[in-house]
Amino acid sequence: MTEHLPSWPTTPPTYGSVVLREFTDDDVHLATELGDDPYIPLIGSLPALPTAQQALEWIYRQRGRFAEGKGLSFAIADAESDNAVGAIGLWLQNMSAGRATVGYSVAPAHRGRGIATSALKALTAFAWTIPTLHRIELYIEPWNSNSSRVAEASGFQREGLLRSHQEIGNTRRDMLLYATTRP
Repeated sequence: MTEHLPSWPTTPPTYGSVVLREFTDDDVHLATELGDDPYIPLIGSLPALPTAQQALEWIYRQRGRFAEGKGLSFAIADAESDNAVGAIGLWLQNMSAGRATVGYSVAPAHRGRGIATSALKALTAFAWTIPTLHRIELYIEPWNSNSSRVAEASGFQREGLLRSHQEIGNTRRDMLLYATTRP
């Protein structure tokens, strides 16, 4: 399944104080922290309030995204301590059309410090090393002004509102579309 995906980066993408690296079993604490957030379990495969086993299974799923052909799932780690503080993914199911999608989450205790912006800048710079990519998209719920600020600070532009775009928490939700194109 990975034959159409780019290679995993030999040098981990970095920007500012963050490094994007592969998930390890030591990142279970991150899955537990993210699962404590009321929103994050609604948008991915992490259950709310995960047990230690569920947290470890989530880590395994993140490591498997590449082999499944879905894309690259990175732990966002502090560059000095290597402590995982968030997750970010470059989803490449539409790579043949020149498009990728990004999603990210930062653990609640680490928000408000520019970590998501640094991670998105690092991931975007890495994405442009993939010759077939020409566009990267982000989908953000309209109420999530913090995420909109991260997108804009990272060079993404708001392109519009997609009404009833996707289901989150058993409810159809509107999404803002942000995108950046190859420089």
